[in-house]
Amino acid sequence: MLNRKQTEPQLSKYLHAKGRALGLPIAGNFELTARCNFDCPMCYVHLKSEDVEAAGRELSAEQWISIAREAKDEGMVFALLTGGEPFVRSDFFEIYHAMKQMGIMVSINSNGSMLKGEVLRRLIDDPPFRVNVSLYGGSNETYRRMCGRAAFDDVIENIAALKNAGIDVRLNVSVTPYNEGDVEDICACAEKLGVHMKLASYMYPSVRVNGGKYGYGDRLSPEKAAAASVRWDVLRFDDETFSKRAEAMAELRLTEEPECPVDSDEGVGCRAGSTSFWMTWDGRMVPCGMMTFPVVHPLELGFKAAWQELRRATSEIRLPPKCKTCPKRSVCAMCAAVCVTETGEFGKVPEYVCRMTDAVISQTKAAYEERKSENGN
Repeated sequence: MLNRKQTEPQLSKYLHAKGRALGLPIAGNFELTARCNFDCPMCYVHLKSEDVEAAGRELSAEQWISIAREAKDEGMVFALLTGGEPFVRSDFFEIYHAMKQMGIMVSINSNGSMLKGEVLRRLIDDPPFRVNVSLYGGSNETYRRMCGRAAFDDVIENIAALKNAGIDVRLNVSVTPYNEGDVEDICACAEKLGVHMKLASYMYPSVRVNGGKYGYGDRLSPEKAAAASVRWDVLRFDDETFSKRAEAMAELRLTEEPECPVDSDEGVGCRAGSTSFWMTWDGRMVPCGMMTFPVVHPLELGFKAAWQELRRATSEIRLPPKCKTCPKRSVCAMCAAVCVTETGEFGKVPEYVCRMTDAVISQTKAAYEERKSENGN
């Protein structure tokens, strides 16, 4: 039974709390490239046929390092290097080592296919804070269907190699129409590898690459997305924990720590634009990687001025009043990025998420009753 709940270290919570009070950019997300050796249909950044053009518009290693240095001088402690697939950049380690030498705690997002050979050796020699690997299925067949490459065996072997080298690894799993039948197999992989796993069945509309089609995405229906989420809960929680979760959900309250800590239901309550920022591969700074606005340009303004402007613009965002007073607010996944990618507006209710929330509540109740019946209660 999967039940390895991983909460955020107290040091990180403390630093973000201090950063919020002082207006500091504690964490930076650096989207080094839009290029990738996979071709996943739900990706929010991969430009597919425009890869050649994208390579010419990416920031140089020197530019990334300069931005990181300015951010560090303003208070940045944590950095996430992501993409696309960051290891497709031939100068990845130039950027990585420079950030580490600044004393920044660097994590990496990767699809896992390139974490071998020279890449693995260099990571072992100078380990990151953590590597987050996206696991897209439980077989080569699913990988071929979803990613365009039968890379499952290679990815699993590379994850095991990282683990054996003592590098902290976490699995990120996105459930889509292409891999929804693999949830149990993916969980079994995580259990066998002995790594923490985070599953998401809600997929943001890919407004950054689909021409701004708000609310549109290659994803499950709200009801099927809810079903995948509940299946995940059933698999990862023992009877006692699942029982408490089901009871809490029935009362419209949840005790589980959210992925993005929320302090407010009126404005942007997570850390986006408050203590964290996202740099896109072509040099724009936004509060969150899912958003296209508000946007500032640190290469033109300088990081300090850009950060101050981003904080100001983010502080003015207001979420739907209806969501603030909704009794299901503690259960749903509504946030600023969800609202704007679903509807095009921060203040408009994301109906997809409303439907998914209703389905999660009803399906959790049904799963709970089924579990009690199976146990003879």
